[in-house]
Amino acid sequence: MTPKFFAKEIHFLKSGSKDQEIHPPEIYYSDLSHSPSVRFTTFQERLAGTTIPDDRCICTLVQIDPQVSEETVETAKDVFEACFNAVLDKERGIWEHLDDTTFVLVFWDYADEKEGLRLVNLLKDKISQRLGCDLLLGIAVHPYRDFDFDRILPNALKAFDHAAFFGHGHTVSFDGISLNISGDRLFQLGKYDEAIQEYKLGLAIDPKNINLLNSLGVSYGITDQLDLALETFELAWNISPEEVMVIYNIGLIHRIKENEDKSILYLKKAHGINPDIFEVELLLGHLLFKQGRVDQSVSHLEAATRINPASGTAFRILGQILLDKNDPAAAAAQFNLAVKNNPLDAQALSGYAKAMGLQNRNLSIALSFARKARDIDPENTDYEAVLEEIQERYDAHQARRGDKTIKSA
Repeated sequence: MTPKFFAKEIHFLKSGSKDQEIHPPEIYYSDLSHSPSVRFTTFQERLAGTTIPDDRCICTLVQIDPQVSEETVETAKDVFEACFNAVLDKERGIWEHLDDTTFVLVFWDYADEKEGLRLVNLLKDKISQRLGCDLLLGIAVHPYRDFDFDRILPNALKAFDHAAFFGHGHTVSFDGISLNISGDRLFQLGKYDEAIQEYKLGLAIDPKNINLLNSLGVSYGITDQLDLALETFELAWNISPEEVMVIYNIGLIHRIKENEDKSILYLKKAHGINPDIFEVELLLGHLLFKQGRVDQSVSHLEAATRINPASGTAFRILGQILLDKNDPAAAAAQFNLAVKNNPLDAQALSGYAKAMGLQNRNLSIALSFARKARDIDPENTDYEAVLEEIQERYDAHQARRGDKTIKSA
């Protein structure tokens, strides 16, 4: 079961790089592990049928910069093969081209891992010089910890995706961060159970990695394993007491568990460390509003609208507060912004209709908004009541106009 939140903006916080030089790849090659291409499957079968002494080998994905000329792309396969044979030869490795610019290879028979990585760098340099472009490399070795041999190829894919965040000209060896990225990709695809396993593997490598712990906690939370989520977030918090995303996520778990006082306590801690995080300000403002602590809630909601002006929810709650304070004109201005940001927000539509009705202004628009809110959620009696109220005001207004027309005639 996936927890349902009061607004789409309320969700767990996951880590994301603020470095403008780091960008997620457009294509995740780790997807080949669960959606293999014909060429990838061919290479998998060749690798499974290859005898490798002691299973000691290195797997590498190599990609030339896709921005190179078409002529360079056309020569890439021949250049790769020539360089591969020059550095390794067919007796010490196998390779396959996965697409026009990407190659995968496995080789063995080297003195030690240091020597093996030297050969990878030598191969990289030769290809780069021949083609006149930067390369992107992801590397995995076997043996690696207690990983089975059949994980070397998927691990190389994950290392390659990891390297892709930095762009061509970079090489990454498989590590815990590679598993965090792979887990995030599985999470993005909705494969939550598989993502959990990736994060656990990553933590076996790097037990105190805050991003891995937080990502694992988020995955537990989104699959309704709330106790495990809370336990994981608290472990991360003990390691890094100033990590705002972890503190916020603890607060969100308490909110889901309907322990709002505890949730507010943690959200205030997060706010005290960094008052410029949208999710913190929105959820804190919302909970304070629910508890009737309106004056306290307003500053957080206003902060949320400042941080993220596209947030319909914050404007809608501010509109409700102003409506409760009997200021329909100011409320209408907030509801207007909420509806512009989210035209299907039934609460904002109904609130906006009520605010216009109280002013006896734009009653035809108010009536259409009240109807739309009711149509979105026909079971909501509050929306039905607002619609009836606006209908009465509209009918009375039309009747008065009719009387004036008769008198003027």
